[in-house]
Formats: sequence, C-alpha cells, structure tokens
Amino acid sequence: MTTVPGPTLAAFAGVALGMALSPGPNMMYLASRSVSQGRRAGLVSLGGIAVGFGIYLLLTAFGITAVAMAAPLAYDVLRIAGAAYLGWLAWQALRPGARSPFEVRALAPDSDRRLFVMGLLTNLLNPKAAALYLSLLPQFVRPGRGSVLAQSLQLGAVQIAVSMMVNGTVVCTAGGIASFLGTRPLWARAQRWLMGTVLGGLALRMALDGRR
Repeated sequence: MTTVPGPTLAAFAGVALGMALSPGPNMMYLASRSVSQGRRAGLVSLGGIAVGFGIYLLLTAFGITAVAMAAPLAYDVLRIAGAAYLGWLAWQALRPGARSPFEVRALAPDSDRRLFVMGLLTNLLNPKAAALYLSLLPQFVRPGRGSVLAQSLQLGAVQIAVSMMVNGTVVCTAGGIASFLGTRPLWARAQRWLMGTVLGGLALRMALDGRR
C-alpha cells in the first residue's frame, strides 16, 4: 500500500495549519453563524465545509480540478459566483434594519439542512480552495513512491483534519462572544459594520482577482 513518509506528512500538516489559521470566508462564516445561532449550528455548518473540502480533494486527486483551472471561463464563473455569494452575506450584515451576526436573537434560526448547505456553498464558491489544492498537493506527491491517487488522498485527509480542528476551535470559542456583546450594543453595532465591510471587501477582491 502506498504511504506518504511521516516527515512529508508533518511538513504538509504545517503548511495546512498556516492556511487554516489565515482568516478567510470559511472562518468568518463559521464565527458569525456560531455566535448568531449557537455552537451546534456552527458545527453543522462545519460539516458542510468539510464535505466541500472532500469534494475538492476528489476533484484534485482525479485531475478534474486541473481542467477547471486551465479554462479561463470555468475559473471566472466560479470566481464570480463566489464573489456574489460573499456580497450577499455582506448585504445581510449592512442592509437597513440588520443586526450584528453576533446577536443570537437577531437572526432567524436556520434548519440543519440549510446550515449544512450554506457551509458547503461557502467552501465550494471559493476558487482559492481549488487553486490551493491544485498548487499545494503536487509539491508533496512523489510518483516514485507509488500511486499518486493514494498519496493525494492521504495528504488531503491531513489537510481536512487540520482545517476541521482549527475551525472547530473557532466554532467553540466564537459562541462566547455573544454574551460579551449582548450587554454592549455599541460594540455589537461596530462589529456588524466591520463584518459587512470585510465581507464586501473580500467579495470585491475575489471579483477583481485574476488568475495566479
């Protein structure tokens, strides 16, 4: 059975940890969802994000992602769809009458199915996830060790595990912010505008970002 050496797995895990700790759409969505609807909602959303990573892993392992990244139209469609989704999240935070996502009572609870799907879409509608898999995995795969598919799946499993640990910690920690902001309306209002501005900035950057 083809296996990736321990030192290689450790090095890849370190890179994956650095990626997971970098703030992005996944982390921001999980944090806002956890504090607005509770820890359980965040964990359900995290399940959708995990499935999204699994889909990208399989696409990468079988070489399908390479086709999508090589086609400018396919990349642009995915990039624009991701930007539109982030823009919608930003509007939900900034629209008149909206409240901070950290205010639990301000948002209507979503069903587990919707939470899962929203987590999945948040991950899938981010072309950087596909690009990172495409550029990162090949650097740690060695055809001389045996099956490239098996190595890719092992490395991808490590990345998903690291991401789930980091984002799971975000979910469990973010819930405590709600109690802090509950008695501080000015902080909650500032947070809402900050969140909406950052999401809008991410959407604009993603829409204008060219292929790299």
